[in-house]
Amino acid sequence: MQKPHQYARCLVLAGGGFRFGYYLGIHAAAEETGHAPDILLASCGGAVAAAAIARLPDAQARKAWLASPEVYGFFAGVQSTARAAPWPMLAGVARRWLHRAQVPVVPDLFDDYLFDLPARVPLPPPSGADGPAVAIVGGKLLFGREDVGRPRGGRALFAETVFADARVAGLLDGMTAPAADPRWSGGAIAPGLHVDGAMPLEDAVRTSVADMFYFRCHAHAGCHYTGGVIDLFPIELARRLAASVAMERKGRLNPWLVSPAWRAVLGIDGDARWRAVHGQHADVWIDTADMAQALRGHGLKKEIRWRQNRMRLVAPAYAAYRTQVEAQWQYGYRKGLAAFTRSGST
Repeated sequence: MQKPHQYARCLVLAGGGFRFGYYLGIHAAAEETGHAPDILLASCGGAVAAAAIARLPDAQARKAWLASPEVYGFFAGVQSTARAAPWPMLAGVARRWLHRAQVPVVPDLFDDYLFDLPARVPLPPPSGADGPAVAIVGGKLLFGREDVGRPRGGRALFAETVFADARVAGLLDGMTAPAADPRWSGGAIAPGLHVDGAMPLEDAVRTSVADMFYFRCHAHAGCHYTGGVIDLFPIELARRLAASVAMERKGRLNPWLVSPAWRAVLGIDGDARWRAVHGQHADVWIDTADMAQALRGHGLKKEIRWRQNRMRLVAPAYAAYRTQVEAQWQYGYRKGLAAFTRSGST
């Protein structure tokens, strides 16, 4: 069967956490400079931004949606679980940092998580807007609750999955999962890339934000899924999908928290993956390596009560939240404008 034509431009929206509003600014800069993408490839918080871009008609409407009381209510509704206790958390961080084995036992993604998200992500409703196509990255669990804590024994535990339509499926047909590459993978991710065209966008977004340790895995149609962190830098997917690729040049992974978590749950050497991605070609690199510093304090605040051994996330007042949305958007817009202007081609 003949493969479909590539898309012209892919914008990768990967990561972002609760500060994903900067992706709306990046996309606005892409539109303004003549680099509007016709497909968005998203993971984690970027999946929420991708859904808003696809369903809303313009940059102003997207920013207004993010600043709305409904979206604010979603953030304010994030609740701590009984696992959000700082002393056991620190012990877990130390244990993962000290033990270098790649997924020695089947991880608990069903009950070992810190926060509960509200049941519904308040995405804009479908509006018939002629937006870009959307492909969202997640990971399908190849194990059940009954396997948790058992020795992995070399088995694959995850299947890298892209939630997208038939055109994307045709372009990715036969592709090996980038997350399974032996240069950084210890075998916990199956080599075959899956494409799922049946999952609704709302569930695909909820799946992609379900990062291990933070949130529970997402259940849909009898299966369970973990987040887009399985392939946080999906440059190989983007290059297969489009003739031109724009993505972030991110800072290095946190060596104390993120890298050990990737190794313990996904069996991925995060630093090796980061180096390999940033050594590849992208038509536009958007430098957001300073995002954590530039947007420090934007988002939910961690409040730790050491004596009570409890941690919770605290949302700012609504007026302060709107100010944060504007700051995130402006940061992304500045970074995108610099990158797309520098690239020069349309």
